[in-house]
Amino acid sequence: MDISSVQKLCIDLISSAVQRCRLSEDLCRLSVVLKSSPPIIRVSISDTGTGSCLEEFQDLKCNREGIGTEKWDGLLSIKTTSISDNKIYHYHLNLRGSVSARRLTRLPSILKNDAKFSGTEVCLSISETIDALLNDIKHYFQKMLILKIPSVAAELVIERGDASGLRCQNVFLPNECSPLNFSSSNVERLKSGLEEYVLKHRNSLNNKCDSCFCSREKLKISSGVARSMESHRSPGLIVEAVIAISEHSESLCFRSSGNKTEVLHFKDFSPSSVSIASLNALTSIDWRSYGLTLVSAVDQVDHALIEWESLPPYLHIDMVIHCYHKQVITFPGKCKYQPDRHLIKKGVKLALDDLKEKHTGLLLSAHAVKLCPRPCKLNCWHHLVI
Repeated sequence: MDISSVQKLCIDLISSAVQRCRLSEDLCRLSVVLKSSPPIIRVSISDTGTGSCLEEFQDLKCNREGIGTEKWDGLLSIKTTSISDNKIYHYHLNLRGSVSARRLTRLPSILKNDAKFSGTEVCLSISETIDALLNDIKHYFQKMLILKIPSVAAELVIERGDASGLRCQNVFLPNECSPLNFSSSNVERLKSGLEEYVLKHRNSLNNKCDSCFCSREKLKISSGVARSMESHRSPGLIVEAVIAISEHSESLCFRSSGNKTEVLHFKDFSPSSVSIASLNALTSIDWRSYGLTLVSAVDQVDHALIEWESLPPYLHIDMVIHCYHKQVITFPGKCKYQPDRHLIKKGVKLALDDLKEKHTGLLLSAHAVKLCPRPCKLNCWHHLVI
């Protein structure tokens, strides 16, 4: 099987584990373990969230034409239990099967002996190098940091076995100290996550230039939240947009890339691809009313890339858009909703308006700049454009 299909399957399984953790009312642990015993890699994805439903896995799909038995036999091993169950249920699911009802095999259950816990473990074994699988999973977890989900402690562990024995490496443990508490709203967490992402990402790019160091004082950040009405025909949706503008004393640091904005996308608390509705929303905004001239907005699969015209070289804009249901979706892969273009546009515009309100002289249209008194003009980025 093409390894890219396995990677996508692993990401889908991790996303489902995140949803189970969010459904739980307790602190949960999500663990992804890649155990390498060449030429086989055993992938284990486990969580202590609510137990799984068989429907969740029977609806999984993969490209059957791309399956090669020399790479993967298409088999998933599933162990799951709910807090009210007295057993741990064990199943084998063959994704190469043509009929869903025939793909599932029940195996002997394990008694819990009156213990009260819940959780799920999904395992698969593939024949491949570990690095190909590691990069995508690590990238997924790094993006998940931006959401700052409060009740999930996640880890990515590599176990390598060779002639010298078993070596274990904790690759990723996204549980950094945060000033936020459990009562913080999702959008406040998103703002804090984007702020840390920008500071860490920009400063890692400019570690050779002290004058280009990005500090919190040089970062302007805002948010907008748009909500749709919930009805029996459509789920209630929330769109959160967060925009960060970083300012640097040296224009040379960002002259080559500062005129481009990476727009990260999330859907139901997992990184997602860019929807057509999102691209349409970004291109339909009257950016000139905010002092910006849009050149293009391009789909880059896991993010959108916006290019600006005549953006001052000492400024850089980052953006994140998160669309999710008001209620937790148990099977996110099964939900076929498309975020509304107008809802996304509204969320982004609210974030832009928030920036204008908080920071005098920022995001002013060319007409507004002409009407500004001289002290205001000195604070406008248009006044400093060469």
